[in-house]
Amino acid sequence: MNTVNTMNKAGTFALGDRKVTRMGYGAMQLAGPGVFGPPKDRGAAVAVLRAAVEAGIDHIDTSDFYGPHVTNQIIREALHPYPDGLTIVTKIGAKRGPDGSWDLAFTAAELTQAVHDNLRNLGLETMDVVNLRLMFDVYGPAEGPIEEAVTTLAELQRQGLVRHIGLSNATARQVSDARKICDIVCVQNMYNVAHRHDDALIDDLARDGIAYVPFFPLGGFAPLQSTTLSGVAARLGATPMQVALSWLLQRAPNILLIPGTSSVAHLKENLAAVDLVLPEDAIHDLDSI
Repeated sequence: MNTVNTMNKAGTFALGDRKVTRMGYGAMQLAGPGVFGPPKDRGAAVAVLRAAVEAGIDHIDTSDFYGPHVTNQIIREALHPYPDGLTIVTKIGAKRGPDGSWDLAFTAAELTQAVHDNLRNLGLETMDVVNLRLMFDVYGPAEGPIEEAVTTLAELQRQGLVRHIGLSNATARQVSDARKICDIVCVQNMYNVAHRHDDALIDDLARDGIAYVPFFPLGGFAPLQSTTLSGVAARLGATPMQVALSWLLQRAPNILLIPGTSSVAHLKENLAAVDLVLPEDAIHDLDSI
């Protein structure tokens, strides 16, 4: 089986001036427990990244506050010099405390330093996409002022350090406010078959050609428990994760997936979701969750 051709089944979508396959890879799980410190097996982390690219993935999501620094350094070790067409997306706006806490890092100086940290640890001169991670509420989007932070990123874009700008953990109003300052190419929020607060936002972004990148497709740190999801998976001879990913791919054409794993076997299992086409009755059942 040609895995690169298999990835094409997921389709493509624009991420700014880059066209990426809709099945990407999220690097968060390459750090240690709690996304803090080094992984138990650095060689295995390197192997997962190389396997992802070999399978045809051309969109990797990361951040320098994963570790911190650890994940980006592993990406550089595994993939630098980067293959043509690989798009690396990072996020800034937070930092890690000595105890592993997730802390706000939202001043102009902190955001600028974060971009430079990402560039240095990844071995890049320009970041393809930088998402501004909003931290007004760690657990979900919440209103708060973003003009100064977005303006800082727009200035870094003018300097050539950032190619494209996105938002993470953002409300619809914040997306609208940011788009008055600069082009926004993607929004990265929590969204899955059971957590659908962004339904209207996804459709609005699709109309404007803006990518939506859902994280925690199975609920993340608090995995969703759904007998309906498990039942559909059993009926189709698939895993719940494959069904959840396939549902997202079929939900809207602008959705880009970034499932993460630290295991090559689990990576291959996730990627197989592009072969799974959910029948109408399965979608109906899942939509009822």
